[in-house]
Amino acid sequence: MKKISLAIVMLFVSVSIMANDNKKSNNADKPARSLSIQIGEILGNNSIKVEEDLTANVLFTLNEDREIVILSVTTDSEVIEHYVKSKLNYQKVNLDNYREGRTYTIPVRITA
Repeated sequence: MKKISLAIVMLFVSVSIMANDNKKSNNADKPARSLSIQIGEILGNNSIKVEEDLTANVLFTLNEDREIVILSVTTDSEVIEHYVKSKLNYQKVNLDNYREGRTYTIPVRITA
């Protein structure tokens, strides 16, 4: 079993976060980029051991206090579902330009 690498999580999350909104202006992308960096840091702080690659799609929103609220984690692995929920749910993020209730989807992959 190998430990998850902070760099792998941060790279994957930073490349993969997408707002569930079809507007793709430069101003609309800035919150998503900032979120991706912050989520990469949150998920990368601790390591978990896995025997095989694990993936999940995480649907979340931000509440009025700028906290991440996990709506769903779609995965075949209870390990990654628990890890993502426990690490991200109600973690406060620092965003200047955000819209409460906007939903985001991020794919998360943990490699062995």
